[in-house]
Amino acid sequence: MFVIVIVLYFLLLLGVSKLTARRSNNSVFFRGARQSPWYLVAFGMIGASISGISFVSVPGMVLHSGMAYLYTCLGFIVGYFAVAFILLPIYYNLNLTTIYSLLRPLGNKSYKTGAAFFILSKMTGAAARFYVPCFIISQSLTGMAGEGANQTQTLSYVFPITVVVMVSMIWIYTRRGGIRTLVWTDTLQTLCMFTALCLIIYKVAEALYPQLSAADALHEAFSSIYEQRAVLLGGAWSAHFISFLSGIFIVIVMTGLDQDMMQKNLTCRTLRDAQKDMCTYGFAFIPANLLFLSLGVMLSMLCAASGMSLPENPDQLLTMFAATGNLGNTVLVLFALGIVAAAFSSADSALTALTTCFCVDFLGMKPDDDSGAERMERTRLVVHIGMALVFIVCIMLFHIFNNTSLIDAIYRLCSYTYGPLLGLFSFAILQRRNHTAPQMITGWAPVIICIASPLVCMALDDIVPMLTGYHFGYELLMINGLITFCALKAVVAIRH
Repeated sequence: MFVIVIVLYFLLLLGVSKLTARRSNNSVFFRGARQSPWYLVAFGMIGASISGISFVSVPGMVLHSGMAYLYTCLGFIVGYFAVAFILLPIYYNLNLTTIYSLLRPLGNKSYKTGAAFFILSKMTGAAARFYVPCFIISQSLTGMAGEGANQTQTLSYVFPITVVVMVSMIWIYTRRGGIRTLVWTDTLQTLCMFTALCLIIYKVAEALYPQLSAADALHEAFSSIYEQRAVLLGGAWSAHFISFLSGIFIVIVMTGLDQDMMQKNLTCRTLRDAQKDMCTYGFAFIPANLLFLSLGVMLSMLCAASGMSLPENPDQLLTMFAATGNLGNTVLVLFALGIVAAAFSSADSALTALTTCFCVDFLGMKPDDDSGAERMERTRLVVHIGMALVFIVCIMLFHIFNNTSLIDAIYRLCSYTYGPLLGLFSFAILQRRNHTAPQMITGWAPVIICIASPLVCMALDDIVPMLTGYHFGYELLMINGLITFCALKAVVAIRH
């Protein structure tokens, strides 16, 4: 079932790529020639922000925290407005291809460190997210091999083939059009993902209330969710405020300071278009996540109605019903479509952004430079292939170690790398706003600071709970950025 869905889906994406990659060059690959309609970018960004692992994980959040994640999503809206009206004007005024060029006035070490941190965190983070759908697909392909050792042995062969094939598919349809192709394929993938999600909700409602018509079943399901709103949204207001505040900084850092998320926005025709895109996307994120969380509530209700035990791992809530065929083959196909669309949408933009960052920030390519255009396009193609190969290797390493605690530790470390980016960008932007000559930070100080800051935060995350009982959440990202910023200010103060 998964194979048929993947093949048909890839052919559809390939057709879109053929239409959008005509007359492609470096300007088209890196910047979409600044011709992207803002409404397509906004719609496609919704799907790009929801990876395959999010498609599986967000419904399961209701088992531990109800719908409290919506408070973080409310913070997202404020964060998107901050990105739209603080960061985007700077990026457009400087006519940036990669946002890390903003760090150039701080010195070459600061500039390269920012770009390197993005490559490190995006490559490993995207590989960790792409590993989950690849593993689910591989498991479904080996489902007929029987139980026990036979199935395990088959999986050891099927998984590498699945990874290579899926990454190769992404490389094939992005290799020419780059970001221009992604604006259109992300729109298609978002449409496919939410169509699948809505139809799965419809089928779950039917299973919950088989005696009712489809419309009445949906109405009854959402009425039940609404009646539970006090419990689902309950909790301490202080915790909700921290979640809201964290949501603001999560967006500022993981969207506004992330080349992957910003590259599509920088393809809009004008700054005003990019701001409309960002604000529209920010508001759309609430209903999008509300659908995922509602599905989680309905699945937990279905568990209770069916006398089934809730899974120990919340991530297994959706797969327990959808991937096993418990809700029928229709839901199995929809689940396959949704997870493939979500996985492709996040992985293809990550691969393109990594290629752009390396070519521009490390190789010094200028998209609008026509001299030596053919040589630069060949170099870009080689870099794109290289990034795809490294991506495959990272995914395979996750599978080889197959250690949940190790994967969590790597994923956790990668999330910390956005803290130094917050500190670096804050330092650079404040210098620009003060209208002073940029204070370059020479030597290895910025590299040492940006490496030390996440390590200090990891230590705090382990030590503080033991001493005080307080457990950090997303607010650790703010602390991480503050440490980096203060350390940079201290270095400049000492040297001047």
